[in-house]
Amino acid sequence: MTGTGKLLRLILRRDRMILPLWVLLLGILPQVYIAGFQKLFTTDAERLAYAHVSASNAGFTGLYGPLSGDSLGELVVWRAGFVPVMIGLAALLTVIRHTRAEEEAGRSDLIRATVVGRWAQLAAALLVTMTGCLVMGLIVTASMIGAGEPAGGSVAFGALFTLSGWLFAGVAAIAAQLTGSARGARMIAVLVLGVSFVLRMGGDISAIGDGRLDWLAWLSPLGWVQKIVPYGENAWWPAILSLLVTAVTLGVAGYLLTKRDLGAGLLAARLGPAHAAAGLSSPLGLAWRLHRGLLLGWTAGFAALGVVFGGVGTSVVDLAEGNSGVSDAFSKIGGTGSVTDAYFATTAGLCGLIVAIYAIQAGLRIRDEEQNGHAELILSTAVGRTSWAASHLLFALFGPAVALAAEGALAGATFGDVGVVLAGSLAQLPAVWVLGSVAVLLIGVLPRFAAVAWGAVAVSLLILLVGGLLEFPQWAMDVSPFTHVPQLPAASFTVVPEIVLIVIAVTLGGVGLAGLRRRDIPA
Repeated sequence: MTGTGKLLRLILRRDRMILPLWVLLLGILPQVYIAGFQKLFTTDAERLAYAHVSASNAGFTGLYGPLSGDSLGELVVWRAGFVPVMIGLAALLTVIRHTRAEEEAGRSDLIRATVVGRWAQLAAALLVTMTGCLVMGLIVTASMIGAGEPAGGSVAFGALFTLSGWLFAGVAAIAAQLTGSARGARMIAVLVLGVSFVLRMGGDISAIGDGRLDWLAWLSPLGWVQKIVPYGENAWWPAILSLLVTAVTLGVAGYLLTKRDLGAGLLAARLGPAHAAAGLSSPLGLAWRLHRGLLLGWTAGFAALGVVFGGVGTSVVDLAEGNSGVSDAFSKIGGTGSVTDAYFATTAGLCGLIVAIYAIQAGLRIRDEEQNGHAELILSTAVGRTSWAASHLLFALFGPAVALAAEGALAGATFGDVGVVLAGSLAQLPAVWVLGSVAVLLIGVLPRFAAVAWGAVAVSLLILLVGGLLEFPQWAMDVSPFTHVPQLPAASFTVVPEIVLIVIAVTLGGVGLAGLRRRDIPA
């Protein structure tokens, strides 16, 4: 453990922008939901009607989990039911970034050449991540108590957020020991997170039906933290179970760390064939080999999301019937069309923002290849910088289109109107490309600050989630490119904003590529 303190300071310095961003953004979400519900439901009767319809809806239950009661606190906990997935994702990415990714980049060799213990790097990454989750939980607890909610439920709510991050920090710590690449570790950890969500969703949906498969929720870490039921049972034994599992995963990760060499994973990489396939002879073929798993994963995830959103769409009319607040809320976010049109405009905007994460992730692959030394090998051949970068950017450009098309088509098919729902999803693409081009710009001009591109997504997410409800000024709303996208199907299509966004994306991307051609590699 020697040197853990210094590594802690190093990680805090490197994450001085990203870490506070996701901790604060996710921590204040419950407060935003309180403000939203207080605006939506001016009477107890409206809130009770909303809770009654939501509790029996399979789509809502699958997305957010079961609704335990009709109090304001329970509604907020239920509405924040997807946030633990986001917390788990942030926690696992942070742990892998400061463990396996450091080994893959060769920086761990330099660090371990000094007076640093074997476990110091893993311990520092876990301490930073778990402290961030703890701070987030404290923010949730304080904000809920400040809003007048019971202290016991607020503490339980904060514990739910904290433990969600701790559980998947432990999962990421194990994944980082298994493979020799950060990409492989991320895939393992994200796969565990995805399976946990599916198991939780299947168990909860079964519970409101015949209940034969409700035990599935007990196989999921997300299901465990959900069983705390803040403002309801306030049960602490699921929290204790989560703590024990977290301790076990950390212990296993520490033990596995002693069983491998620095830079290697416990799962030995398979040797490839002696001769590469003909499809790998071009930059595009190699890029397809590197990106195909990510593309298929995002497309499958968005297809599942489309089925859920389409199913929920059939109940939106029931929710809005007799409640002008719900209709107004959808109209503020989604436009002035019918309630279902406004709902699908809202889900299209949310999907556009989520898939922007994929666009940035695919674009940042250029920087990863550069830092790993792979780019130098490729560029030492007859491949030019532009064609090499363009082969990766094609996936940042068309990958989001494929994922959005899958979501829109399945949401429309589930709801019964493919055309309008699909058009609303695809209309988000120019805004997605603008955020993706920010990553290209930073890679080309300010490569050391390439990760700042995630900040553009965070700001856009904040504006989308709370801008309408908290009535941000228009200039603040205009910061997000998604504000300028036509809100299909709730509004008519206008081509000018789409063209302007595409021009901005092309300009930012072009400047980034020009910078990439002129600077040193690696930089």
